[in-house]
Amino acid sequence: MEMLTTQAILDAGLDDWRKLAQALHARFLIGSFADGLRFLEAVGECCAEVRIGDGFVDLQLVSAEQVGVTEREVELARRISSVARSMGLGADPAAVTQFELALDTADVAAIGPFWAAVLTGSTESLGTDVVDPTGRVPNMWFQGTDAHETPRQRFHVDLWVPHDVAEQRIAAGLAAGGRIVYDDEAPAFTVLADPEGNHACICTCLDR
Repeated sequence: MEMLTTQAILDAGLDDWRKLAQALHARFLIGSFADGLRFLEAVGECCAEVRIGDGFVDLQLVSAEQVGVTEREVELARRISSVARSMGLGADPAAVTQFELALDTADVAAIGPFWAAVLTGSTESLGTDVVDPTGRVPNMWFQGTDAHETPRQRFHVDLWVPHDVAEQRIAAGLAAGGRIVYDDEAPAFTVLADPEGNHACICTCLDR
């Protein structure tokens, strides 16, 4: 099935859902754990990933290929939202996030298997990125860089947020002492640095 563009997903009018890196994400608000279990009983089999917590249920919908969203996921999202409404459950789309690790390297073949094994216990989780199929750890992707002689720490974190939350999150980082070091490709991503120069990217699905 054909992967949908970001604009097609936005045009679908999924008010409860937000596209982050690969999938559709939603948070539905529950009054009790029992409410959450009843909701999951009704919709859980539709979702690639489910998490229930104190006052919320987080859901994720992604294509079988784990690379994007198709019309199937859009229809599932509509169905789940309909069930939520019928049960009197509201949504909090601004609360969804996705955390990823990124590592600069000139040689993925050399270091990729190590990180796959360390993070997931198997080198089979390495494709172009390290993706744990069980969702225990964040995805880790490798950003190409020129080879260099002096070892250095080259990690940064990527935080995927809803496209309509990014400006607020960037502003919060700036108010807490951060600074913008790169925003030429915003709103796709904006790179912030903390007072010591460590980087974090605020990422959205727009302009990709």
